[in-house]
Amino acid sequence: MESTLHASDNLPPATAAFYRHAMETLRRARIPFLVGGAYALERYTGIVRHTKDCDLFLRPEDCPRALDVLGQANYRTELTFPHWLGKAFHGSDMIDLIYSSGNGVATVDDEWFEHAVEGTVFGLSVKLVPAEEMIWSKAFVVERERYDGADIVHLIRSCAQSLAWHRLLRRFGDNWRVLYSHLVLFGFIYPGERSAIPKGVMEELTQRMNGELTTPPPADEHLCQGTLLSREQYLIDVQRWGYEDARKEPRGNMSEADIEHWTDAIGK
Repeated sequence: MESTLHASDNLPPATAAFYRHAMETLRRARIPFLVGGAYALERYTGIVRHTKDCDLFLRPEDCPRALDVLGQANYRTELTFPHWLGKAFHGSDMIDLIYSSGNGVATVDDEWFEHAVEGTVFGLSVKLVPAEEMIWSKAFVVERERYDGADIVHLIRSCAQSLAWHRLLRRFGDNWRVLYSHLVLFGFIYPGERSAIPKGVMEELTQRMNGELTTPPPADEHLCQGTLLSREQYLIDVQRWGYEDARKEPRGNMSEADIEHWTDAIGK
């Protein structure tokens, strides 16, 4: 069922026109995209949040062409961070073209599009990022200045009955502890609604936790996965204390150049 969204209601007309025209430009060029951010959050939770940009999600292989097409439409474009993000500008207005996440984990793939839902934004009928992929990508945003935990809890509260929990578990893979932490907090935040999370999901994750209690960690592993949660707060671990950075290839999906570029942008 398609839903008309209101996060854009208070935008200046010129900003709304830019967003709409950019989407129409991508559509004419047959470049598939999904709308995320405040618009998808409103669709799932009813929370209306007015933001200063527009998040469009697309496959990694489509980003270069999207930037080229928007550039031909006289918008200024840049490949801001080659491992996950490009941007298009019109004056002070901005669109984020997102194809992964800052930590390199949540790469956009075909499943994002297969499970997308309908919505109406700026008068356009569009596809919105699935709730499961929103949870997956937001779960790793644990910065000092930004924490998306409340968004995740609100998504679970609103969508628990319809979530594809097996897909969500698969998305997190070896990073299942991150999902588990958010599910534990959900039960703390809403003690009367903790049964909204399927019993089987909590049992599965609890069994994994219990299994680790009887399995000693590799003695030679000196790894910090905190960098998957915050690009700044665990730099001391990898720069001074000698921990391996979980983002770095081949374990992760980021090159040394990607990590350096992402780190240099802190505070900018």
